[in-house]
Amino acid sequence: MPDATHDDPLSQVPQGSESVFPASEYARRIDLVRAAMAERQLDLALLSGPENVFYLTGQQTPGYYTFQCLCIPREGAPFLVIRGLEAMNARLNTWLATIIGYADDSHPAAAVALVLKERGWAGKRVGIDRNGWFLTVNLFDRLVQEFGPLLDASLLVEPLRRVKSALEIGQLEAAGRVNDAGMRAGLAATRAGATENDIAAAIMGASIAAGSEYVGMEPFVTSGPRSGVPHTTWRRRKIVAGDIVVLESAGCFNRYHAALFRTVAVGEIPRLARDMYAVCEAGLDAAIAAMRPGRTCADVHNAVQAVIDKAGYTAGYRKRSGYSMGISFAPDWGEGNILSLFRGVDVALLPGMAFHVPITLREYGKFTVAVSETMLVTESGARSLGSVPRGLVEV
Repeated sequence: MPDATHDDPLSQVPQGSESVFPASEYARRIDLVRAAMAERQLDLALLSGPENVFYLTGQQTPGYYTFQCLCIPREGAPFLVIRGLEAMNARLNTWLATIIGYADDSHPAAAVALVLKERGWAGKRVGIDRNGWFLTVNLFDRLVQEFGPLLDASLLVEPLRRVKSALEIGQLEAAGRVNDAGMRAGLAATRAGATENDIAAAIMGASIAAGSEYVGMEPFVTSGPRSGVPHTTWRRRKIVAGDIVVLESAGCFNRYHAALFRTVAVGEIPRLARDMYAVCEAGLDAAIAAMRPGRTCADVHNAVQAVIDKAGYTAGYRKRSGYSMGISFAPDWGEGNILSLFRGVDVALLPGMAFHVPITLREYGKFTVAVSETMLVTESGARSLGSVPRGLVEV
């Protein structure tokens, strides 16, 4: 007698048993997408970015590098076309009634096209989100070849993700707590004689022990002259007296992320570094003071930039002052493709928006000093999602 588990493995998985949110939360979000589709006169939207797929269904897997296509009809139930190996995972994490797996010897685009044609979507106004991380040119071309022309359905979902619901804020708060545990452990491990790897291991071990899942990007741990090069991370260097060590970490809870920057002085460091760090603290204070409903993303950046410019460090600050936080998968822990705190971004702040605000100054090739918070915009201003004290850490 055939094994029922092998005949129908999906039936062995309790549907939605690991879903982050109740079905009603996803239904609410999908209704908002459908309203946006109606404005563009789309009959069907094809979405592949893991963040958007998670936002609308709860589906999460490290296997998003294989093409997944969430299909949202303007009328009717959504359905998901995904690698067959991921179908059970999708049933575990979502409330979707229709999950269609394709075999490993099928071309993903051809599999999606076949499903769409079989379900009667040929000749309809079908759009695809062209901003997905893993919608390659080859995949897009093959899908058009197999199915036909596709309209642009980009940025249907991202504006909806800017303001977090109460349920989402709960996940961000938990992410802040697990990241605090990692940062505290990293700071405790930072001392002369330790290596950058020792510190990174302490951060990751403590945050995972506190409840973090795999993060969208690993921590940045960089020391001495290496810290003066943007985005260097741990590379086995041993910490010595006189080093400045910069730690930037994130924690993840149900795919929602919170991040922190802290700076450590190991023994005596240059007066210039202390002065620059004080400017970073003043810049962060200015950002937080400006982060109020009705102000804009640009207002927050401009407040920071004014502090930097007044102190004479304009050349060392060539960056945005922050980016939105929420759902993330590798290769990033932020939602920087949604909102940035930067000049020209004249989007009004609303309660429920969250941002990582990293204020950094560099003597390039010599050192970096930095401080940050992940902030939640509230009706009365902004509050931090972290609890690790600020201030230059002296060891």
